[in-house]
Amino acid sequence: MKLLPDHLLEGYRSFIEGRYLAETQTYRALARDGQTPETMVIACCDSRAAPETIFGSAPGELFVVRNVANLVPPYSPDGEFHGTSAALEFAVAALKVKHIVVMGHGRCGGISAALSPDAEPLSKGDFIGKWMSLVRPAAEAVGANALMTAGERQTALERISIRHSVASLRSFPDIAAREAAGELSLHGAWFDISSGELWAMDPQTGDFERPLAGIEPLPTSG
Repeated sequence: MKLLPDHLLEGYRSFIEGRYLAETQTYRALARDGQTPETMVIACCDSRAAPETIFGSAPGELFVVRNVANLVPPYSPDGEFHGTSAALEFAVAALKVKHIVVMGHGRCGGISAALSPDAEPLSKGDFIGKWMSLVRPAAEAVGANALMTAGERQTALERISIRHSVASLRSFPDIAAREAAGELSLHGAWFDISSGELWAMDPQTGDFERPLAGIEPLPTSG
């Protein structure tokens, strides 16, 4: 039995002979001095929307947590297991990040599940269904809009859920305090996998707009 799949080993070979070789001193400094990222990104675990790739980040630049549909649960110190909240706690209290970005994306499977409440659960535990209940009220409202197409409902809920997660961030006392003191800024972003477009949320209106509208993605065929 192989220790790792071949494609992972080939990828590692490419990394160690390429990027690591070119940035050896950076990696050694990170190992010696620790990480000091200024930005945390809360992204979806979808394999097509990796924030390090989208933002072209160098080692140590982004502190990333990924979960289904890039959701942030409300502050709830109840003694249960809270992976996203634990990552937020570390980023804010230990790393002192200056920015938190909630980044969603088009064609999100978690959002699709939220818009299909009658679909058969993937497992008896229905972990995805429970997790996506965080946006159930919004999903029910968007899903009931018969004037929108299925694609429009999908995109609408993807963006609404980003606004919802940014609001949930402010339920964490340390985050709210640091934002009020001007030490931390909260952002929303949405990435279109098909076109490569990046949209950012206006902090005042909640609308999404393209911050680099003058840069056109390469044309696609088909």
